[in-house]
Amino acid sequence: MDESLKKKKPQRLRCSVQNYDWGKLGEESQVSRLFSINSGLDIEVDKPYAELWMGTHESGPSFVVQNEEHRGFDSEPVSLKSWISENPSVLGEKVVEKWGTDLPFLFKVLSVAKALSIQAHPEKELARALHKSQPTVYKDDNHKPEMALALTEFEALCGFVSLEELKGVLCSVPEIIELVGSADADQILHVNEEDGKEKVRTLLQSIFTQLMAASKDAISKMVSNLKSRLNMENKVRQLTDKEQLVLRLEKQYPADVGIISAFFLNYVKLNPGEALYLGANEPHAYICGECIECMATSDNVVRAGLTSKLRDVQTLCSMLTYRQGFPEILRGVALNPYTTRYLPPFDEFEVDRCILPQDASLVFPTIPGPSVFLVTAGEGMMFIGSSEEDVILEGDVLFVPADTELSFRATSEMQLYRAGVNSRFF
Repeated sequence: MDESLKKKKPQRLRCSVQNYDWGKLGEESQVSRLFSINSGLDIEVDKPYAELWMGTHESGPSFVVQNEEHRGFDSEPVSLKSWISENPSVLGEKVVEKWGTDLPFLFKVLSVAKALSIQAHPEKELARALHKSQPTVYKDDNHKPEMALALTEFEALCGFVSLEELKGVLCSVPEIIELVGSADADQILHVNEEDGKEKVRTLLQSIFTQLMAASKDAISKMVSNLKSRLNMENKVRQLTDKEQLVLRLEKQYPADVGIISAFFLNYVKLNPGEALYLGANEPHAYICGECIECMATSDNVVRAGLTSKLRDVQTLCSMLTYRQGFPEILRGVALNPYTTRYLPPFDEFEVDRCILPQDASLVFPTIPGPSVFLVTAGEGMMFIGSSEEDVILEGDVLFVPADTELSFRATSEMQLYRAGVNSRFF
């Protein structure tokens, strides 16, 4: 085959897995099942499988499968990052012009058994500063807007609660007042929308920072008191969803400040097919469930609770926007009977969710940027252009160059996900 044509073909990828301790164990994890099929490696039953990474980030690189007949590696695997840098035309002119010769998005599957850290991702300027000052902790200089698309029921904490809900928290959770004192809390309780968002923001920042910076002993005592009170009250009334969540978090991370900080954040429950997006400097924590995740190519995370990893409380509390209100839930836009597109307000990425019934066919027309496809269930045939065809199976991951038409025909019901540069960018 002509080399230039070969480089326009979809490339099968072998992908990396992350075994963070919050992942689902062994075969309970969709990540483990997809990774096992994709890599040919056995699932280790006692090991957590947290994230499948599909992209070019050096912390979890994907590799181009060059020996297609065996769906395995040649003796010296080529990383997708180096393959793209040698063949930059596969990204399309506009993408190279904006982001250089690297894939601007990172695609993932997450299997969450217990809560991830209370965290936020820095905007570009802060990311550059953090990477320069602490390169072993903040491993790149990029920002990390992201979107989570639920595969199962999926729970998360995201963004600060409204002023009205915050007042309710300060009235109903006495342990917070005991820790931070009543001065700021009284001001919040007597403030109203007319006083201006900046005043509310300043007070919220003050209270949240005092809470997150409290001593371990103070937090431990506060959590113990909270747990005792809620267990007593549970005998005489139905606890709220947030209170029940807080008791769950306490079992996972005893005496952790993240348990209390949950009261300040919106508790979001996604149904399969619903998505949540997170801009820079917004606090969040995924709690449980499985999702497709897409983000700018970065692994920068500033943590401050619900974690055994390094906490950077000062950076987190100073970088947050303290914007209040419930986050927007994306339910996607139907492109055709089988495909739904999720368009977050970020140039770097969009995600398509495609459920293709048995014997149905679907064309993905040419687009000016690259795509990564993942098959999460089923099997079928893939057609490149008008002639060439190949079998496509659960666990297959494909890098598809810009300006490449692709179509699929399902031999059993197929579930496909595609990540690409946001179509609004073009």
